[in-house]
Amino acid sequence: MLRYAPSPTKDMDIQSLRIALFNYIMSKKLNEELIVRIEDTDKKNVLEGKDKEILELLNLFSVEHSRVIYQSDNIKYHQKLAMQLMTQKKAFACFCSDEKLNELKQNAKNEGKVYTYDDFCANLSDETVLEVNSSFTVRIKRPTKDIEFDDLLNNKQKFTPTDVDSFIILNHDKTPTYNYACAVDDMLHDVTTIFKSEKELSNTPKQIHIRNSLGYTKQINYIHLPAITNEKKSSTSVKYLIEQGFLPVAIANYLVLLGNKTPTEIFTLEEAIEWFEIENISTNEVKFDLEELKTINKKHLELIDDLRLSKLLGFADADIGKLGKLFLNEASTLNEIKENLNLIFSKKELCKGYEQESEIIIQCLKNAPFMENFDELKAYLLNETKLKEDSLSKALKYLLTKRENGPSLNEIYPFIKNYLGEIVKC
Repeated sequence: MLRYAPSPTKDMDIQSLRIALFNYIMSKKLNEELIVRIEDTDKKNVLEGKDKEILELLNLFSVEHSRVIYQSDNIKYHQKLAMQLMTQKKAFACFCSDEKLNELKQNAKNEGKVYTYDDFCANLSDETVLEVNSSFTVRIKRPTKDIEFDDLLNNKQKFTPTDVDSFIILNHDKTPTYNYACAVDDMLHDVTTIFKSEKELSNTPKQIHIRNSLGYTKQINYIHLPAITNEKKSSTSVKYLIEQGFLPVAIANYLVLLGNKTPTEIFTLEEAIEWFEIENISTNEVKFDLEELKTINKKHLELIDDLRLSKLLGFADADIGKLGKLFLNEASTLNEIKENLNLIFSKKELCKGYEQESEIIIQCLKNAPFMENFDELKAYLLNETKLKEDSLSKALKYLLTKRENGPSLNEIYPFIKNYLGEIVKC
């Protein structure tokens, strides 16, 4: 069992999507189930509708999963197992106020030390605990020996009891903390392999300690992926990239390619399943480069079916897909292609400097019979308008494309000939 565990407290970013993609690929390679677990226990920070948005994005990227689980549905298990840990003296009630804890943290900071809880409440007698009439958190007792585990990408990892600490597993309102809920749910769902960001590396020994304390000994394989940096501060929201006209297949291609040894630069997720190996992933942090993504997106736009591209551009005609591809010398996203198509189908002013010629051409085009190719149309216009070829060409190019450069009319005409009346009326 593999799990992808997004948080509905923020937009899905490329780091999170990359983890989802690797989970999907590995689930297919191992022929194991992949579940999506929405980590929604932090109710005050959950954004309404964000869970549905995440699931829609996973569907858009064809990340198949067997079921969706909401972490908050397991709270009764979180609380029950916390009580078990307390009964077994593996966890304890902590009555320390926020002010006291902040003081301890500040003292550690002033002394240049890493803050760890002083275990004051761990030593309270049962009688004392019963006499205290105030709210409390629940802390798990720190381990008595080092926590070690093998990371499939980063080799053996070792953390001391001080690294793990006596950390909180239930808040004052008895909702589970992040590490506790994750550890329990991974145990309940029999998860075997977990992809995480290397930024979460320090959380892993805490989660292992929780399961060890609960007597769960089944090994879980961990892969901590290097961070994705973004030096140019481009938006890394997946939703934003889609809105900007990047294809899901291209975004997925780029994220799997980043810091990875692949047999080819351009591929689909289905192709990646065939050759993907964890040991080929770099352990160094990788840089998100919007220009590289544009290059990959352009290559996928070149490969996409013409009719499919047409539909993505708001049409249902393969010729429009072919027309869109003519602009790939300068365009690299759907939005950039749409901008060029919008110029063709938009209302146009008369060509500056050729206003009179433009009016003559428009009238002639409205009365022109259907022409199969551009040379026929050009010959017809030259004959009917009596304009010089240079004047005709400049004015006609602007009237049909609203621009002076770009693909030639000879290239464009085969794909707009059926729309000529509509274009001239614009």
